[in-house]
Amino acid sequence: MKMNPYFSLGLDYHEIMDLPPGDLHNFLELSSREEIINWLQWNDPNGIYMDSVSISEFGAIVSKEEGIEIIKRQILEG
Repeated sequence: MKMNPYFSLGLDYHEIMDLPPGDLHNFLELSSREEIINWLQWNDPNGIYMDSVSISEFGAIVSKEEGIEIIKRQILEG
């Protein structure tokens, strides 16, 4: 059985999807940018989140703040 990846704060990638909106935002604020980008890549493997691909496509990386907003949209509106 494959284990789910974990954030350093102890929740696995699936568990954050069940957090209430305020708790999700606070959790993500405490998470690193790298963890946020890794979750986005895990959740949407066809997305453009990794730095090298994002720079190639858009000329910039996805900031932590942008990553948080994308995760919240994907979880709360998905």
